Amino acid sequence: MSLPLHARTRPGAPVPEHQVLDGLPPVRVVTAEEVMTRITGGPCLVVLDDDPTGTQTVADVPVLTSWSVDDLRWALRQGTAAFFVLTNTRSLSPEDAAARNREVVRALQEASAAEGTGYVLASRGDSTLRGHFPLETDVLAEELAALGVGAPDGVVLVPAYIEAGRLTVDSRHWMRTTDGLLPVGESEFARDATFGYRSSSLPEWVEEKTAGRTSADEVLRITLDDLRGGGPAHVTRLLSSLRDRRTAVVDAVCDDDLRVLALALAEAEQNGARLVYRVGPSFVRARAGQRGRAPLTPAELRPLRGDAPHGLVVVGSHVSLTTRQLDRLRERGGIAEYELDVALLLDDRRDAHLAEVAAAAADALDSTDVVIRTSRTLVTGADADDSLAVSRRISAALVETVRRVNASRRPAFVVAKGGITSSDIATHGLEIRRAWARGTLLPGIVSLWQPVDGPAAGIPYVVFAGNVGGADALADALDLLRSA
Repeated sequence: MSLPLHARTRPGAPVPEHQVLDGLPPVRVVTAEEVMTRITGGPCLVVLDDDPTGTQTVADVPVLTSWSVDDLRWALRQGTAAFFVLTNTRSLSPEDAAARNREVVRALQEASAAEGTGYVLASRGDSTLRGHFPLETDVLAEELAALGVGAPDGVVLVPAYIEAGRLTVDSRHWMRTTDGLLPVGESEFARDATFGYRSSSLPEWVEEKTAGRTSADEVLRITLDDLRGGGPAHVTRLLSSLRDRRTAVVDAVCDDDLRVLALALAEAEQNGARLVYRVGPSFVRARAGQRGRAPLTPAELRPLRGDAPHGLVVVGSHVSLTTRQLDRLRERGGIAEYELDVALLLDDRRDAHLAEVAAAAADALDSTDVVIRTSRTLVTGADADDSLAVSRRISAALVETVRRVNASRRPAFVVAKGGITSSDIATHGLEIRRAWARGTLLPGIVSLWQPVDGPAAGIPYVVFAGNVGGADALADALDLLRSA
């Protein structure tokens, strides 16, 4: 299924979608009900999410932003097939990310023992391959071994995100654009200041990110031929062959592909295979036995919405798609917009500047929906670590601004645009510890949380990744919230 040479015209140019997808094996249909039947009574899928956007494909699933033993026991007692723990490690240094993963696994093991419930771990990362890999799966493997659970036999890498057009074919990862499919290594996301990379081939990406510790030819490739032609029994045999934390990379173009994988994983694990997952959002839905659901309707949103007349939109993402979405939101109108100037946030004018913006935004909520955004010029540091530190300082200012606004005028809803932004605002700005992911505002890409505690209880919280949706997506989501 390798892409023919004539399908590529020049580096960075999207490929017509049919040139990638035509000629694939026929889809092997597997229903969500089949997966749910297979996993019922099995271990709970615990998803350690490196930013909050992994919940965007599921519904009625618990979300924790805290990982105390009590919080984890609460989530385990809900009886769901999966739940999320928001670690927000994508915003952390490698050392801090490793420490946080260790904390979560140790607390989870204690909570699991107290509740008598088994678990399997997924490290949910970005569908455009940004994040702390292989660090996080290495740490999970080490902790599981140290706790006596057992060292994993393999790491299963499944970055596909079907709704957002992140597809894997012949072990090559693609992203859908308006002009066709683009190898993800040629996208703007591959040029990320902190988590950049070159490879679109997943085995080569693994070699690149492990600095050669794992060579591309050592990676087990589970292709669409395996999933669709061989089916669950064949894929089970492949997964069961993993030893010594060998990495497997898995193709996926639709949910059925992921559900074949889910059946195979459940069978392999029941037969004794010990696996950890590094995955995009769509895998979680498949592994949890859920099917894609339609977006929430105004009638479903109405009882979730806060009592105030207007809502707050917070924009921290700097990717070009977010900027286009913000432009379309302005064109629709009905907003007051306030800018946090990044240059002011990085010097001694910070406190006065954010106090001024917060006060103005809170006053405006009486009469209109409000957008608070950072200035659109991207500010980076001297290197990857310095760039991450700058991002954290900017996010901290957004958090403080939202905290002040909510203390003065509780909005009808809060929309947070950007992965790190939405995590920090949930955890620190609104102090959400426990919530339910209730569904999406747009098909599979924008998650709505219902907080159950803290100062945000009763305020719908919308997690909107920076790199998903079309140009109208942010405006459409706001229109839906307004109609409730």
